Amino acid sequence: MPVRLPVVALLAAVLVLAVAPAATPTPTATKVTTVTVTMKEFKFTFSKRSVPHGVVVFKLVNRGALAHDLKIGGKKSALIAKGKSGTLRVTLSKGSKPYLCTVPGHAAGGMKGTLKVT
Repeated sequence: MPVRLPVVALLAAVLVLAVAPAATPTPTATKVTTVTVTMKEFKFTFSKRSVPHGVVVFKLVNRGALAHDLKIGGKKSALIAKGKSGTLRVTLSKGSKPYLCTVPGHAAGGMKGTLKVT
């Protein structure tokens, strides 16, 4: 009889573990979309015309003679000097997102547009 009790307890523990859902955390990887933006007088050239909603990293490359920046989704990059580059990380929701250069006169000169976010 003394051997029977530990065997029953072991079987009960195995049964509980087999039926219980696994308690392992599932990693939720956030997908990041990267868009290269070339800036020059007086236009932006985006490597993608539309992006999925979520985190978007804009790689900014200034090929112009003047300094430029990018404002989109309520965030603004640093001023990027001629020949320099920088980044802007923004979380975007679905919809049309207007963007522009905030340097006075640049948006009026054509440095503005809309990015489609799906």
